[in-house]
Formats: sequence, structure tokens, C-alpha cells
Amino acid sequence: MKHLITIFILLISIGLYGQSGKISGQIFGDYFYNISRDSEIQSLSNVILKDKKDLNGFHLRRVYFTYDYDISKIFSTRFRIEADNSITASNKMAVAVKDIYLKWVNIISGSDIIIGLQPTPAFQISESVWGYRPLEKTIMDLRGAVSSRDIGISLKGKLNSSGSLNYWFMFGNNSSNSTEMDKYKRLYGHIYLKPSDNTHITIYSDIKFKPSFTENSVTLSNNDYTSSVLAGYTAKEYAAGVEGFLTLTENGFKDVGTETTLYKTKSALGISAFGLYNFSDITSAVLRYDYYDPNTASGYTGDVRKFIIISFVYRPDEAVSIMPNVLIETYESVNEKNYDSSLTGRITFSYRFL
Repeated sequence: MKHLITIFILLISIGLYGQSGKISGQIFGDYFYNISRDSEIQSLSNVILKDKKDLNGFHLRRVYFTYDYDISKIFSTRFRIEADNSITASNKMAVAVKDIYLKWVNIISGSDIIIGLQPTPAFQISESVWGYRPLEKTIMDLRGAVSSRDIGISLKGKLNSSGSLNYWFMFGNNSSNSTEMDKYKRLYGHIYLKPSDNTHITIYSDIKFKPSFTENSVTLSNNDYTSSVLAGYTAKEYAAGVEGFLTLTENGFKDVGTETTLYKTKSALGISAFGLYNFSDITSAVLRYDYYDPNTASGYTGDVRKFIIISFVYRPDEAVSIMPNVLIETYESVNEKNYDSSLTGRITFSYRFL
């Protein structure tokens, strides 16, 4: 952490005295109170609101500091560090490198190549349409379907002169921002359609290569295939969107309901619908509903999760937001046993500087 801070101080000094560097950042967190929890919440899997009832306090969830530098007209670079709620051994916020990449602008007409630790193509567009990352991640990020970052190489750009049809392909380690420890990689593909300034459609797919395993002297593959679709509309007064994803895992689970136990393809399904309305330049309302089923097979019940966000937004300044909000998570019953919903109230704050 000390080394990262030292590096960033040096970059700030360069930015202050240089002509091409730019310093920016964003901070967001909350005061939260866990109003309701089931007494057996810790026994459930795939839970978002899992902390204990009555736990409350101030919480810094993300701190971003970014340095962008234009090396020349065709080369640019970004260095970003992030502090988040991943607690270290000393019970303090963890600091890590979020981005560090080199961009070669217009290497092909209308296209850039990017090398290094960088965003993946999975949900950058959906996050911009959702627009409220300080409230929560998009569903693919929240459910861990795809990491927001990977180390690799990508090519992205326009497929037509108007910019209404765009692409983004990436080949990465599939190790997020960690050191690569195996030979297995991930291929990402993304098509972004923008038929108007307000309309956003994305079609995404990736292949996550994983090691095979052996069962009864038979070698079985275990790769993941994730696909998603987003349709969104953004206007000055309102915005709305729907995003769905499906992850197929080869031989992902044993079908114990048959006479002969067989491995079958596991399907994880997630759907998110959200909308916001701007009453004025300084006040808005936000609503989001998520549905997640980690295994859609008929014999596997009790694991569906529903997640709801309701928020009022107050912006005293363009770069500052104060957002009272409520988080609700519900759980499918297991063997006729019902679980109480989780309820958390928060006052979320967010501010950024350029």
C-alpha cells in the first residue's frame, strides 16, 4: 500500500507540472443499518445482504484515484488505484492497482488496441446506462459472472463511420488484477449497437477455459460460456434498462435424480431491470429489481435470490450525490422452510473530482 501511495504522489507531481497529465478520482460510501435478517442467514449461499441484524456504521466502499497521460497523439496510458472494503490482516481498507494500460489510438481506422490491466467488455456499457455504481454493481459484476478487470490485450472500435455499430474483443488471463498462475485464458466478445443517442443495445459473450477433470476414468471438460444482452434507453428526464445473462458450465453438476449419476451442464441465470426518473437537475428516484438463479435445473430449488434497490437521489452539486436508499433481498424456501427477507437502510454519498 505504501508503495502504491508513493507512486501515486509521484504521478500527481508529474500531472501538476506536465501539460498532458490529468488527475481524477471518485469516492463513495454509506451510513448503513441492517434492519432485518433471518436468524439462519449464514446457512444460505449466494447472499448479498449477509451481515448481521442491527450492524450499522459508516462505510467507505470505493476510493478511486486515476492518472491519465497522453504520451503522444497516438499513445495514451492510464494508471488507477483503488481502495475498497476488502479488509487486510490489520483490519484496514485494501489498496490495489485497478488499471494500468497502454492504448494505441487508431491503430486501424476507427479502432484502438489496449494492452495491460484494463476493463473487460462485459458490462461497461450496462454500467453507464445503469448510472448508479455508488448504489450497487450491475448484476453480472454483483454475481461474479465476469470480472470487471483482466490483464490482456483488446481491440475495440467502430464498425461504421457513424459509430452506431461498435465492437470490442479481448484475450485475457482471466485472473482479474492478480498474477497469472495457470495456462487457462478467457476470450471476450462484445457488439454495441447505438441506433440513436438515447438507445443502447449490447450483445456479449465469452469463453472461460478451465481445467478438465476425471470421473470414472473419463475426462470431462469444465469450461464456462457466458452470454448477455442489454437494452437500455437514456434521456434527460428518465432512463430504463433490462439486462440478462446466462452462464453455462460444462459438466457443472451431478444429476442425482437419475438412476445413474451423471454430470450435466449447469445453467446460471440473472435478469436485472432498472429505471430512474429525474424530477429536476438535483433530484431523482431510482428503482432496480434483480432475479438470480445459480442453477436452473428443475431438481435444484431453494437457491433463487431476488434483490431490490429503492433510492431517492439529491445532487447539491453536479459532482456530489446524497442517496437515501433501501436494499431488500428475498430467498426461495428450502424444503418448505421459509427465510425472512433481508432489509438494509443506507444513506449513500458519492463525490468525484476532475
